Amino acid sequence: MKRIKRKQLKKDELVTTINKIVRFIREQKQKLMAVGIAVLFIIVIFIGFRLVKIQSNKKENQLLVQILKLNSELSDNPDKVQELEKLAGNGKFTRLGYILLANYWIEKGDFDKAASSLENIKKSRKDIFYYQAQDSLAQIQFKQKNYDKAIDIYKKIEEENPKDYSLDVILFHRAEVHEEKGEIEEALNLYNRVKDEFSQTYYSYEASQKISKLERKK
Repeated sequence: MKRIKRKQLKKDELVTTINKIVRFIREQKQKLMAVGIAVLFIIVIFIGFRLVKIQSNKKENQLLVQILKLNSELSDNPDKVQELEKLAGNGKFTRLGYILLANYWIEKGDFDKAASSLENIKKSRKDIFYYQAQDSLAQIQFKQKNYDKAIDIYKKIEEENPKDYSLDVILFHRAEVHEEKGEIEEALNLYNRVKDEFSQTYYSYEASQKISKLERKK
C-alpha cells in the first residue's frame, strides 16, 4: 500500500514538473525564440568560421604539395625557379618556398639571391620555418667568412630558445664558425655542450668526432 502511494506521489510530482515547464515555455515563448535565434546565429557563424579555416588549410596544403613538386624538378629544369618564386609567400606552409629557393641559390653559389629569399620570411611568426631561415642566413654569412655576423645570429637564436627548433643544431653550427675562425676553446666548449646536453642526437655524435679531432691538434 505504501509502495503504491509513493509511486503515485512520484507520478504527481512528474506531472506537476511537466506542467510547470509547459507553462514556462508558453509564458516565455517570445524570449525563448529570441534566445534560440541568437544561439542558432552563433552556431552558424562558428560553423562558417570552421569551414573557412578548413578551406584555407586545404589551400595551404595544396600549395605545399606544388612547392615540393617544383623543388624536386629544379635540378633538371632550372626554369622552375620562376614558378617556385610565385608560390613562395608568408602563408603557413608557403614560407618553405623561400627556404627551398635559398637552398637552390646556395648550391649555385649565389649567396646574395639566397639571402634575399630568406629575408622575405617575417619575424611575426617565429616557428620552425623562421628559425630554419635564420640558420641558413647564418650559414651564408659563414660561407662568406663573415664569422661575427654568423655568430651573432646563432647567439640570438640561442637566447630566444625556440621550442620549434632544436638548439643542438644551432650550438653545433656556431661551434663550427668558432672553429673556422680559430677560436678553438670556444668551439670545444660548444661541441662539449652538444655532446653532453643532447646525447641521443646525430649532432652529439658529430660533436664527439669534432672534439677528438681538435684535441689531437692541441
